[in-house]
Amino acid sequence: MSDPFEKIRHLTAEKDFAKAEDPFALFARWFEDAKKAEDEYPEAMCLATVDESGMPDARMVLLKGFDENGFVFYTNMESAKGRQLQANPKAALVFWWRNLHRQVRIRGLVEPVSDEEADAYFASRPRGSRIGAWASRQSRPLESRHALEKAVARYTAKFHVGPVPRPPYWTGRRVVPLQMEFWHERPFRLHERLVFSRETPKSPWRREMLYP
Repeated sequence: MSDPFEKIRHLTAEKDFAKAEDPFALFARWFEDAKKAEDEYPEAMCLATVDESGMPDARMVLLKGFDENGFVFYTNMESAKGRQLQANPKAALVFWWRNLHRQVRIRGLVEPVSDEEADAYFASRPRGSRIGAWASRQSRPLESRHALEKAVARYTAKFHVGPVPRPPYWTGRRVVPLQMEFWHERPFRLHERLVFSRETPKSPWRREMLYP
């Protein structure tokens, strides 16, 4: 019987997965594999937060950068997720790469990016997206689609010439991981799971394999 996962053998070697010591380096390799293998949005991730009552919430966002300091995304901080993260600056992330049969789960603390980082990323966005950041009162009730279109038209006229500045409420957040779990699907649900954990962002990583 042929191995159903033979088609991904040319990507990151399984032996590298099992022996990995640096979770950020392993994530970087897997992310490069995902960019080659996934049809769309390899940077898509589920961001989970909790509200003031402890009720969990989750939505898909896009990873906009990562390094050994953490994983960055951008949002309107007046949105539901923005308010939740202000009240409880902790979050979980999940990446699911279907074509690779891989998943990465991340849990950690959340901190703001610098104004310089936020300004640089905002300036790199398409002009329409920058205007949209001004026009959208994210997560709040919308009386009609026409109202949103009117707001877009108003800010398009306001910023008709010159750059579109970053709104004061629009910025980035960095998830600083305290735990990173790498999951690799295997036949008969005998999956491989490698988890890295640390007590604080300054602590050394501990690694262990988990039962499926």
